[in-house]
Amino acid sequence: MFKKLSLLLCGALTFGAYAEQTITIATVNNGDMITMKELSGDFEKRYPDINLKWVTLEENILRQRVTTDVATGGGQYDVMTIGTYEVPIWSKQGWLTELDELGEDYDVDDLLPAIRSGLSVDNKLYAAPFYGESSMVMYRTDLMAKAGLQMPKAPTWNFIRQAAAAMTDKDAGVYGICLRGKAGWGENIALLTSMSNSFGARWFDENWQPQFDSKAWKDTLEYYVDVMDKYGPPGASANGFNENLALFQTGKCGMWIDATVAGAFVTNEADSDVADKVGFALAPDKGLGKRGNWLWAWTLAIPSSSKKSDAAMKFISWATSKSYSSLVADKKGWAKVPPGTRTSLYQNPQYMKAAPFAQITLDSIQSADPKNPTVEPVPYVGVQFVAIPEFQGIGTAVGQQFSAALTGRMTVEQALQTSQRLVERAMRKARYPK
Repeated sequence: MFKKLSLLLCGALTFGAYAEQTITIATVNNGDMITMKELSGDFEKRYPDINLKWVTLEENILRQRVTTDVATGGGQYDVMTIGTYEVPIWSKQGWLTELDELGEDYDVDDLLPAIRSGLSVDNKLYAAPFYGESSMVMYRTDLMAKAGLQMPKAPTWNFIRQAAAAMTDKDAGVYGICLRGKAGWGENIALLTSMSNSFGARWFDENWQPQFDSKAWKDTLEYYVDVMDKYGPPGASANGFNENLALFQTGKCGMWIDATVAGAFVTNEADSDVADKVGFALAPDKGLGKRGNWLWAWTLAIPSSSKKSDAAMKFISWATSKSYSSLVADKKGWAKVPPGTRTSLYQNPQYMKAAPFAQITLDSIQSADPKNPTVEPVPYVGVQFVAIPEFQGIGTAVGQQFSAALTGRMTVEQALQTSQRLVERAMRKARYPK
């Protein structure tokens, strides 16, 4: 009897050790992801045999770490936060696990078509959107009124310059415009590439020849450097999304053109000093038929190197489900629900009432066209990026030149000439056109 009991106990311990798993989640330090971590106790209650280990990093560092890990099959992470850029490229390399077991009640068909399309290859979903975004203008309604101006729903870049000049009061620490200046393909290049689309610029012509020696790129970069020099905050070359968010929330920015996901943060009374003084408008244009709005989703994906894909799949299903949206609404309020992923959210009157930025977000996402991002034809897909593997490298290198132009270390002409040469070299090395 004692021997049988010992065997049963041993078996139970062995099963328990086998059943309990720890999955490692690599994510970016944006507000919605911090909320996900805060609320993850709900997941652990549902799945007591799955423990969560979090690795939360700044955006550029996250990209470097997960790219290295997935390319080498390192297996450090079981769930990775990656973007619309990586998903189609990495899935074709065999680096991602298809998300084919998200559960019967997950409702994949509820995902916004524009977002789902960018995360699918051959109609197979390889990442689930945690939040989706485009870009828009956020502005201080009080400062706009004080300047005697009225923001159009669809402003032009000329109006943005006029408004930035009128709202700037450097003696009071108020700057008319805040834009990304931090170098990186997902930082200043995301802004400047989408902006350049509206100016008529493009990264490559139809034969994959770089186009930084074009007038349209010169016009784009000159505008950017000029308005930031005259009406932007000091030290802008160090500012990415989070830095500009902090500036806007503390009343330092008249306007901020950035991700639509920021709408919930700038209108949150607990964090924003100007929460009741914020208006929203579409990203600007130059009258050429393209607006300067991008299309992006921060997503959760499983690397093929993970040995715990079943547990990782359960976590992703939980974090990107309708029930997670309800959980956030219950704990944080409807305005804090991760935006831009599900049609049902924009059909919910509670959300639409609570989120004054909701309609602009939806309009911006639906109007972005990754397959036709520019005024002139291009051989690539992507609005604020070029969907080729080489873009991480060349995008960041060009971003460094543009950041140098912003600080005055080189002229606009020098930044564009250097960019032209380095991208030409990179494309020759990669043997484009292929």
